[in-house]
Amino acid sequence: MKIVFMGTPDFSVGIINALKHSRHEVVMAVTQPDRPKGRSGKLVPCPVKEYAVKEGIKVYQCEKIRDGGSVEVLKSCGADIFVVAAFGQILSEEILNMPRYGCINVHASLLPKYRGASPIQQAILDGEKVTGVTIMQMDKGLDTGDILISEEVAIDEKETGGSLFEKLEAAGSSLIIRALDGLEKGELKPRRQDESMSSYAGMIKKERGKIDFAGRAEDIERLVRAFDPWPSAWTCLWGRTLKIWKADVVENPGREKPGTVIGVEKDSFTVACAEGALKVIELQYEGKKRMNTKDFLLGNDLKEGEALGS
Repeated sequence: MKIVFMGTPDFSVGIINALKHSRHEVVMAVTQPDRPKGRSGKLVPCPVKEYAVKEGIKVYQCEKIRDGGSVEVLKSCGADIFVVAAFGQILSEEILNMPRYGCINVHASLLPKYRGASPIQQAILDGEKVTGVTIMQMDKGLDTGDILISEEVAIDEKETGGSLFEKLEAAGSSLIIRALDGLEKGELKPRRQDESMSSYAGMIKKERGKIDFAGRAEDIERLVRAFDPWPSAWTCLWGRTLKIWKADVVENPGREKPGTVIGVEKDSFTVACAEGALKVIELQYEGKKRMNTKDFLLGNDLKEGEALGS
């Protein structure tokens, strides 16, 4: 098949790489425009553009895929199918109906669960044991199209957003090839999503990483893992930002105010929560590198009774 690929972030790179090294042909990569980054404001290409340029794949960048100019560019490709993976724009009905096999999407959840932008993090936040990847035939709704094929992926007890991302990227990279081959041979039977089972995982903003110790330690520990590496789970200590990268849930027999340091050991410290307590094992203090709590305590005199939070 001749493929137009649409994607933007790192997750998309694994998918386009699988397509590039398959028997199918990627005729063009469509992605977002270069964006300013850092204090300098220098324009930086997204991961998909970087990959496509390196591999000699034609690149088309657009702010709005639905406008007339973009539609004409897509028509000129003569593609059999459009493959979409974390593109970040909504396709018009005209585009959805353009290629012979339509448009298919690689989504990092077992649809209809976790439609939307952050299915990987949400699965960890909710304490799921299993998630997966779904290849679906796109329609004009948000992740509502018919399911073509899916594959389950186990979530480990200490899974992070980063590690689950890698597992789902690998699963999606092999699954998309199976889907294309199955479509070409007419072997896939699309099935409708059960709307009664649907849920939504919206866009994550940095503020969501702020830790509220007035919650359950179990939920906070999931937050720490889900938001590693981005946007990170954070609080404040001595007026500066403290990111928590690794933590365990432990018992809290006392009644200390949530956010209070209730224990300081050689390699960790423990913070009271409304239910249970959080043992901090790895962290990053503002202006410093990510480090083990043991190393942090060697240079900082943290005592029981001190408070974390605003």
